[in-house]
Amino acid sequence: MTILIILFLIFLGILLLLLEFAVIPGVTIAGIGGVVMLGVSVYLAFNTYGVVAGIVTLAFVLIASPLLVFRFFKSRSGKKMVLDSEITGKVDQVDINLVHPGDEGITIGRLAPMGKVRINNQTMEGKSISGFIDQQVKIRVIEVLKTQVIVEPINHE
Repeated sequence: MTILIILFLIFLGILLLLLEFAVIPGVTIAGIGGVVMLGVSVYLAFNTYGVVAGIVTLAFVLIASPLLVFRFFKSRSGKKMVLDSEITGKVDQVDINLVHPGDEGITIGRLAPMGKVRINNQTMEGKSISGFIDQQVKIRVIEVLKTQVIVEPINHE
């Protein structure tokens, strides 16, 4: 009868660990309970059947648990739970050969303090150094950065 309890505890412990990794990730009662049940099964094997049975149970738990979790995530249903998407987006960079400090342009949208500007027929991200700038206002480039240009309104002077 005790061997059935040990096998049931091992089964339930592995099931709770799978539940922990797949359904409710993080350190929760399922994960802690799974580890405790596996530990209790090893303790019962040592206590009831002796050292040899305890070592066999311990080896089974230490080898079978990670293997079953690994095989679960390699299975078709496990792969559905794993996030495997790639980020292919990129940040638009300003071509420093086309835009230089002192160039003039116009705001496409309102700069509050950032927004879209058009300089030398190129649309890019602009940042105002003087607060808000309304749309369709003439601007001058103060500085060119990798991803944006720093601008000021021309009528600001």
